[in-house]
Amino acid sequence: MYGRYVALGDSQTEGLGDGDDVRGHRGWADRLAEHLARTEPGLLYANLAVRGRRAVQIRDEQLPAALALRPGLATVMAGMNDLIRPGFDAAEVAAALEDMFAALTAAGTRVVSVTFPDIGATVPLARPLRPRVIGLNTRIRAAAARHGVTLIDTFPLAFVSDARMWSGDRLHASPVGHARIAAAVAHALDLPGSDGTWADPFPPPAAISAWRAAATEARWLAAFAGPWIGRRLRGRSSGDGRTAKRPLPTPVIAGDPPVKGNVARRET
Repeated sequence: MYGRYVALGDSQTEGLGDGDDVRGHRGWADRLAEHLARTEPGLLYANLAVRGRRAVQIRDEQLPAALALRPGLATVMAGMNDLIRPGFDAAEVAAALEDMFAALTAAGTRVVSVTFPDIGATVPLARPLRPRVIGLNTRIRAAAARHGVTLIDTFPLAFVSDARMWSGDRLHASPVGHARIAAAVAHALDLPGSDGTWADPFPPPAAISAWRAAATEARWLAAFAGPWIGRRLRGRSSGDGRTAKRPLPTPVIAGDPPVKGNVARRET
């Protein structure tokens, strides 16, 4: 069927929000690989994603390795780390994505990608970024159409803004969110056992008081927004010193424990 599946991307594809750095991260790409392996037991899977990487870095660092692995299927998810930074350039990000789409599809690879959700719906401080998301999504849709890329358009889907889709930092999917992303890709690929229930709305959430909502915002600012701003001011990235967690294609066994990311040795 596909033979090899290679995932390119950043922290979302690495699996942050679904596991931790001690036990390892599973994530939607691992979950998708497990689904593929149930249909294709000989499937080999590589995950080249590294947290903190921007679209140009993903193209420059991961695309050559992906092409060398000659995948039958590749997923490309890149751009969120660009969207949330000053100096965002939609044309540059879209060009990096299109370069990946073009190179992979020209090599005969089936490619799946996504548009970005309205992050302002889950992170109120990010509401001014909505025009960036809309503009980049427009470019992604056009690039995907030009290269025959299968695109999952998340932006119009109301359930994607539900807090249960996201982990505590509100940028990475929760385990439930990762499961839904994997199910969406499986459905787009028309894999056996997949269907459209991934897009069903969540049950109504329990009501919370205004005081509790304010306390939640304060905890989020202290635990996640503050450290993120601190890294930006120091010119640091969460991915500094890290390499891909699964750089070589290896067999997939459903139920495998998460694969831990590697920490590259820094030169002194």
